[in-house]
Amino acid sequence: MLGAVMKWSEIDIPGLAGRIAVVTGANTGLGFETARAVAARGATVVLACRDSGKAADAAERITTRVPGARVDTVVLDLASLASVRAAAQRVRGRYDRVDLLINNAGVTGLSGTTEDGFEIQFGINHLGHFALTGLLLDRLVAADAGRVVTVSSIGHRFGRIDLDDPARSAGNAYAASKLANLLFTYELDRRLTGTPACALAAHPGGASTEVFRYSPALFRLPNLAIARLFGRTPAMGALPTLRAATDPAAKGGEYYGPAGLFEIGGYPGRVRSSTRSMDPERGRRLWVASEELTGVRFPE
Repeated sequence: MLGAVMKWSEIDIPGLAGRIAVVTGANTGLGFETARAVAARGATVVLACRDSGKAADAAERITTRVPGARVDTVVLDLASLASVRAAAQRVRGRYDRVDLLINNAGVTGLSGTTEDGFEIQFGINHLGHFALTGLLLDRLVAADAGRVVTVSSIGHRFGRIDLDDPARSAGNAYAASKLANLLFTYELDRRLTGTPACALAAHPGGASTEVFRYSPALFRLPNLAIARLFGRTPAMGALPTLRAATDPAAKGGEYYGPAGLFEIGGYPGRVRSSTRSMDPERGRRLWVASEELTGVRFPE
């Protein structure tokens, strides 16, 4: 934990009236709580979800809990670059700017490949979000102070990436994808220097969410037990993301997570990621490889 500890919570989110927020994986868990919280502060929130029915249900739950909330939905399957392009086009057609892009969706425990042939966890968690961000970047730069917040994990510390072939399955693919989230964030923030936009990252610590739903019971159950032990509901787990996205004092290139023991529990504050995640040369090489794999070239 860096700096003084404070009990930052939802009540500290400033007013967001007039802001446009796009949240991936917003129909459940951390994504739903993130979307609900920004909608409660007046933002128009776009729920970007793979299942249109679940997105509609989430929108109804938000408007029930937040009367008058402005909620939109868009179909987004991060395992399909065609779907990512279609979703970005729909957002672009509806909004001339995006103030917040929250790359929240994530999976672990899946095996196989995406529609485009990438290892599925790396493809969804990193490459899909990389492509979406690139396709919406001009809308983020058009905002007064656009922010991209990408959700990583404590598990990034165990990640290793073959930068010559990052999308193949090797070792702990989930950890590799979470390492990629951070390398991407730091490189994106460097490239946004001189623009009104910035990039930050966050992790939820131990949180009881559906990210482990595809994992074997021997992995899933201990993680859920730890989350419950530390009182890490999805609403608590979403706080680091919300702070990175909305705290006026947060700056580009920062990483937020729980301030408690081993970053598992507690209120959100600035934390430090692994040395590997902060290596500019690794970030640059992953960026080049990600552009080649997705076919998405970020505007200069």
